Parts: sequence; structure tokens; C-alpha cells
Amino acid sequence: WKKLYFAHHWPVTVCKMNANDCHDPPKYWTIHGLWPDRAEDCNKTWHFNVTEIKDLMSDMRHYWPDVLHSSLNRTQFWKHEWDKHGTCAATLEVLNSQKKYFGKALELYQHVDLNGCLLKAGIKPSSSYYKMTAIKEALTSFYGVTPKIQCLPPEEGEEAQTIGQIEFCFTKELQLTNCMAPKGESNPVQAHVKLGTEELSVCNDTLPTYYPSEVQ
Repeated sequence: WKKLYFAHHWPVTVCKMNANDCHDPPKYWTIHGLWPDRAEDCNKTWHFNVTEIKDLMSDMRHYWPDVLHSSLNRTQFWKHEWDKHGTCAATLEVLNSQKKYFGKALELYQHVDLNGCLLKAGIKPSSSYYKMTAIKEALTSFYGVTPKIQCLPPEEGEEAQTIGQIEFCFTKELQLTNCMAPKGESNPVQAHVKLGTEELSVCNDTLPTYYPSEVQ
């Protein structure tokens, strides 16, 4: 693999997406995962062991909660992320154990400070719509790179898309880099993230964009 996608999702939108026992989602962007751009399930014998991240537990529950299932002692979400992505990311020395992988993602989360950046740019959850280009410009001017922004497409009768996920890309040296492949290169990471029946896909620059504060 060549780069890492560091995905944040907006819990309110995630909760809107499918049948789940999601109630009272956090009102801040949380971690979805840290994903190498190509590989999946690299080492099926390297099993997730929650005791290895016990020192990180309070941060994990706060910044990397399982939004769809609100019980605090569930660890399936982290297990899934480790099995599918962590075992692949572990070819990098800085990510080569569960503690390093989850710990480094928490560190990157503080470093990126997406919540703080959006607030500084005056972009906060609201019942009025944003222009996607304005959100992109704010993020690009703040970080110097263009993240990948994913939305729920409008439902029937709606005109607006709903922002759901923002992914930052990092090189193997953990430097921020642009997410979108230059034209002509194929981008191996699937464009769609499926949660339940609905899918997130890359936001449309021309549609009004909803950044919801409550689950409708």
C-alpha cells in the first residue's frame, strides 16, 4: 500500500443511515478508521486483544466510539478495524502493534483537530445549508491538502446532500498528503462506504450540503 486514509465520521449522519441502537450520538467528529489504501485482512492469525489497548480505553471510547451501538463495553468495531485494516498497516514500524496502531490514530486525531478547524472556519451544525465548495476551501486552506469528503445523497424529495465522512490522507511517513489520485491514476479505495442500506459517496460540489445537529 502507498498511503493511509484517516477517516472521521459525523455521528449524527451515521445514525441517520440505518437501523441501529444509536441514540444521543456525540456532537463532534469521531474516528471511523485508519486504512491503508489497498490491503484488507492482511494477517488473519493476528487476533484482536482488547487488553493491549486498555491504557487507551477512555480515549478510545470518547474519540473512536462505536456510534451505531451505544453500549460502552462493545469492542466489535475496534476488532473489525484491527482485523481488516490494522493488520495491514502493521507493516509500518510505527503501527506494528495494536497499541501503536490505535494510539497513533488517536494522536493523529488530536493533530488534525477537525472539530476545531471547522469551528474556526465558522462551519458548524446548522439547519441551513452550506456550499460544498466553501467547506472544501476552508479545509484545504487550513491543512494545505484536499481531504476526501463523503455525503449521503439527497433522499427522494430532498434537495440537499448530508455530510457524513471526511478522510485525510497520510504518507507512510505520516505526513498529510492529497487524497484524490491525480487524473489518470486509478484510485483503488472504493468510493462508497456502505452502512446498512444507505451509502456514503463522494460529495457533489454543486448540491447544497446539510451538516445536521440532530438525528432527524
